[in-house]
Order: sequence, then C-alpha cells, then structure tokens
Amino acid sequence: MTALSICEIEEDVIAILARQLLLPVTDIDPKARIDELGLDSLGKVEAIFALEERFGISIPFNANAPDQPDFGFASVPEIVDGVARLVAGRA
Repeated sequence: MTALSICEIEEDVIAILARQLLLPVTDIDPKARIDELGLDSLGKVEAIFALEERFGISIPFNANAPDQPDFGFASVPEIVDGVARLVAGRA
C-alpha cells in the first residue's frame, strides 16, 4: 500500500463521518468539532470501526473517556492527525 497524504486521509475521514451523519461530504467542515456535527456515541463507535477498516489500523479509543490522549476524537483535525500517526506507525 502506498503512503497516504494528509489530504487523502482527511478526505477519507470526512467521507466516513458524512456517511455516519447521513450528510453530503460538502457539509462537513474540515475544522469541525465532532459535537457540533451531532455525531452521537453510537455513531462515534461506528465511525471508529469504519476508520479502522479503511486504514488497516487499531484505534485506541475508550468510549468512557473519549478525550483520552491516545487518540483525540473531538474534532476532524484531531481524528486526521490520529489516523495519520497510526498509519505512519504501521509502515
């Protein structure tokens, strides 16, 4: 698998979030906070599974402590950065 750019990761993260929110990708601001988007806890878990499947990674996420330092899930940029770190660590 070729290395993914941050832009490619961001596109895929936004596409996954849009799918969970039943929104067009154009409605997802690349700087948006997840709470502002209205993603509920089940949607977050489903998004995490989709991210893991898409990128071949394992996301260290605890639903009881969503803001733990291992993987930030509070905003689109945090998710993109976390995915990029995990993908880079896999190489």
